Amino acid sequence: MKFRFAIVSDLHIALPHTIWDHPDRFHLVEVSIPALEIVLAHLTQLDLDFLLLPGDLTQHGEPENHAWLTKRLLELPFPSYVVPGNHDVPVLLANHQSIGFVEFPYYYHKFGYDHPEHCYYNRQILPGVRLIGLNSNTFDSDGKQIGLLDPKQFQWLESELAKIKDELVLVMIHHNVVEHLPNQASHPMANRYMLENARELVNLLGKHGVKLVFTGHLHVQDIAHAHGVYDITTGSLVSYPHPYRILEYERDHVGREWLQIFSHRVQSVPQFPDLQQSSRQWMGDRSFPFVIKLLTLPPLNLPLNQAQKLAPELREFWATIADGDGILEYPTFPPEVRSYIEKYGAISHTGDPTYIDNNSRLLLNDW
Repeated sequence: MKFRFAIVSDLHIALPHTIWDHPDRFHLVEVSIPALEIVLAHLTQLDLDFLLLPGDLTQHGEPENHAWLTKRLLELPFPSYVVPGNHDVPVLLANHQSIGFVEFPYYYHKFGYDHPEHCYYNRQILPGVRLIGLNSNTFDSDGKQIGLLDPKQFQWLESELAKIKDELVLVMIHHNVVEHLPNQASHPMANRYMLENARELVNLLGKHGVKLVFTGHLHVQDIAHAHGVYDITTGSLVSYPHPYRILEYERDHVGREWLQIFSHRVQSVPQFPDLQQSSRQWMGDRSFPFVIKLLTLPPLNLPLNQAQKLAPELREFWATIADGDGILEYPTFPPEVRSYIEKYGAISHTGDPTYIDNNSRLLLNDW
């Protein structure tokens, strides 16, 4: 068995008249539509079997932006499948700006949601290949949005996995299910990008032999592995380095399963002819408050004056992480700070560089 597919994540589609022009925003949403058009022009030249979009399809759940995207996806020569991100369903009930939570599957009923009364699905997308699209957006009693697989959906997933026999199962969900950053599940800045019940989900997937989960949300290029499950997260199309992925799965004649991953980047759009350089600078220009927070919060807990002295040298910190395969070296930093920062780089648990985040060939059944 062999097939090819693509991933484009965190599109944050924003028609020009809907753009929020906040001075501190990290997202270059003004490139969302031209960047997507460049990506689609490339993908339509390939013999793709399908396209995955793991959430944050729109800037902030605007009906016009959802409608624009569904119309554009219908024009493609291959099927597309989506799941909602936190930006797609930011409110439980529709308001003056955003669609309500229950409306999402009805917008995307041709992109996975054959039964739009549910915000999750299980469907065969190729002979012997099944895609499970999960919703990681839950609302508490106060209407606050949290990243959680709710009990009803979890029970449904258990039941669906138990029925599947002799098929390859792919899972798509917006929030991360395996840690991509040091102690991501407990870090006060990073835990909101993790599914709150990620461990339970990974254990369930591992029990049923599911090896591949595709996520977004974090806006970085990273591949992480735990308990037999790969979480392949793809960076945002509107944030440096503006990446997308093309993947090829193959099961060879002796039953080995391979996943070949190729990453590409949007290099230029009309408004930003040198998008890579200008976008990296955009991110660096807005990095100071983020870096101060990272240094002063646990586990480092640095005094503010010390953090302010170190922060300028970390201007490229997040861009390097977003790049994927980055090595972070700050030899002049205090040993404790240097050791902590280096853990964010592409380093294995043995301390060796591991360059798998962008282009790699994974053997899936050789744990």
